[in-house]
Amino acid sequence: MRDDSMPPDGFEPILSLSELAARLGVTPQTIYDLRTQGRGPRGFRVGRQLRFRVSEVDAWLARLEDDDARRHDAGGAR
Repeated sequence: MRDDSMPPDGFEPILSLSELAARLGVTPQTIYDLRTQGRGPRGFRVGRQLRFRVSEVDAWLARLEDDDARRHDAGGAR
């Protein structure tokens, strides 16, 4: 079975730090700060440059959404 989410070259889409920051509407420093606090998306380095797999960013965003939904559900139950 073929995975259609994978490009034909076999590489998953990858974002640079500046591309990720632009997509999220934040500064690159915000991404660095979140990662330093253990709250940012998983990434990896290619040389000195930080890169992020789109699937990791999607998973991270889903976790943020789930966490936020739980906080709001808990707040409404008071």
